[in-house]
Amino acid sequence: MPASQELPGLTVVLDRLVYRHGGSELPPEQPHAFIYYLTIQNSSDRTVTLLGRKWIVQHADSTQLVVEGDKIVGETPRLDPGEKFSYNSYHVTHCDAAVHGSFHGVDEQGRHIFVRIPKFDLRIPAA
Repeated sequence: MPASQELPGLTVVLDRLVYRHGGSELPPEQPHAFIYYLTIQNSSDRTVTLLGRKWIVQHADSTQLVVEGDKIVGETPRLDPGEKFSYNSYHVTHCDAAVHGSFHGVDEQGRHIFVRIPKFDLRIPAA
């Protein structure tokens, strides 16, 4: 695969982070859910198609989880200059964590690009 380059003007913003504890939907060994809302803004001069993502979750207990996959919430967003794509998803955890990552894709000429997901913290509220 050809080398990817970070595309200036393509940015990711964490719009909101919501905490949820427990419930039958969450596994007992990971009872903390963090729902995140992100916006990917294309302020570059190129049309881009985002094909996948990579998340790195660094837990406070020194364990790490890497999640990679095709698509972004089941979609391959195509963003013309000036357009944005917003979505929400979640991470579940057993302890505090810090997350970051990247989205990757191609521009209209088939050049491989990526944009970094800025680091944000998953802090479990005190009981």
